Amino acid sequence: MIFIGIGSNLVSGASTPAETCRQALQRLQQMDVRLVACSRFYESAPVPLSDQPWYVNAVARIETALDAPALLAAMHQVEAENGRVRRVVNEARTLDMDLIDYDGMCQACAPVLPHPRADKRAFVLLPLRDVAPGWRHPISGIGIDELIAALPAGQLIRPLAETECADPSRGAALSC
Repeated sequence: MIFIGIGSNLVSGASTPAETCRQALQRLQQMDVRLVACSRFYESAPVPLSDQPWYVNAVARIETALDAPALLAAMHQVEAENGRVRRVVNEARTLDMDLIDYDGMCQACAPVLPHPRADKRAFVLLPLRDVAPGWRHPISGIGIDELIAALPAGQLIRPLAETECADPSRGAALSC
């Protein structure tokens, strides 16, 4: 299974962060990516904590014939199309997409898999549990509930009332 994280904390054009995330998932589906499931949306404080706006985050389970580097390149293209410019680490952004897990692959070269900080971030693990409650970290083998219980203190996160992400292949919204 392939899992991607998606987040936004800045308005992109006329779109809210939640709408930017939905549109990014729709755009990926035009790039040989099939959306299988999407978590509900969460609102989370920036990590590390700062005065920038809170993020909207979700995790999607996808299928694709793209290999990991090609998928990451497609995700970076969608980020750029949404005004993402990489200048400073941990800065506010219109769109952030991360490759969390690609079929359990473990590699230290680009793209680094699994994502090197996924097991330390509430904004990844809580939405990931929505779409993969039995997920285990590919390197440590630790289950998602144990990873969530071991999260460092101070990561503020809450579910948003908005709980759908668009699935244009079915002409409807997925219940997330």
